[in-house]
Amino acid sequence: MRPNPNDQWAKHHVQWRDPAQIASWWEDADRTDPGLLRQRARGKFWEVLESTGQTLIVSREYEHLLMGLTALNGRPYTTYMRIPHPSGVAWDASRDRIHVASTRNPNQILDLSPIEGYAGQAGDLESNLLIPARSRFYRGALYLHDLAMVGDNLHGNAVSMNSVVEFDDKGGFEPVWWPKSMEQGGQTANAGLNYLQLNSIAAGPTLKQSFFSASAEAPSSRRPGHLNFPVDKRGVIFGGEHGEPVVRGLTRPHSARLHQGRLWVDNSGYGQLGVQNGKKMDVVAKLPGWTRGLAFHSNIAFVGTSRIIPRFARYAPGVNANRAACGLHAVDIKTGEVLGSLIWPEGNQIFAIECVPFGKAIGLPFQAGRKAGSRERRMFYSFIIKPD
Repeated sequence: MRPNPNDQWAKHHVQWRDPAQIASWWEDADRTDPGLLRQRARGKFWEVLESTGQTLIVSREYEHLLMGLTALNGRPYTTYMRIPHPSGVAWDASRDRIHVASTRNPNQILDLSPIEGYAGQAGDLESNLLIPARSRFYRGALYLHDLAMVGDNLHGNAVSMNSVVEFDDKGGFEPVWWPKSMEQGGQTANAGLNYLQLNSIAAGPTLKQSFFSASAEAPSSRRPGHLNFPVDKRGVIFGGEHGEPVVRGLTRPHSARLHQGRLWVDNSGYGQLGVQNGKKMDVVAKLPGWTRGLAFHSNIAFVGTSRIIPRFARYAPGVNANRAACGLHAVDIKTGEVLGSLIWPEGNQIFAIECVPFGKAIGLPFQAGRKAGSRERRMFYSFIIKPD
């Protein structure tokens, strides 16, 4: 039986009406499980966050969620946006723009800019919310992980190329750094396969002044996706100037960062936050889960923890999987004390955390605990952002 044309028209008429679907190019983006947004604060998490004057942008990759966290007049303000598998996040302070890597096939980099105002009769809506301004598509073989601003230019870990790539503003990219162990004839010996899990960038003013974490120092027949890939104490941090390890003895390290002139890293497989001391890492704090995601403001480190994916449990020999939690932890880097935590009981994996000054952005378009409706439709209908 042929479908009734009126029924067909009615069906097509209601499709793709929700701004959440359009902004993320994803038809299911309007159906967010409320359980993923439920959170529980411990200690003085919100007080510490408010004292920093920052908004935290957090990617929760396996729940396909980008979160915005801040405090308004002493009260938590939690916002979100659905994005397919968000990983790296980087704030471009010179352009007031946040970049988010969406690591599905094809890869995307989504750019979000703060709303400066509204056209027409929408002046009662919030400004300074980050709203999608542009999306760029890249081949899935890049397998993008971390993003970072090195100087004024956006860079990312192209894990399947065992390289760091630099993106131009027209949608192109080129490999600009790789470890010495991957070099052949002065160029990267890129076979299109992940050999090292080169997964984070501690961004300095230049690539030579930057550092890069990896799960292995050199390629072997067993690659990071293999269940028998050796992980314990095999991870390193490479120096940008010479491409050789400057720190060894790590286990699946992530989120290398430079702060106050020192090199910091999440030693994920042991649930640790560490800082470089010569050729090794000193443990500053031990946290409940797989540590990944790291951002700083003054003497506070915001550290992410994740649950352990059962089939990769051997990648985390130093983490108690039964106690691992998906959440954020505010750590005093001078003492190692955890000042407060925010836990998502039904959460899974955090990838990145980025600080954005509160005066620049207070969050993302959708507010947790509030059903999307006319507010969001009016926001997307009439927003004004600063042009490039």
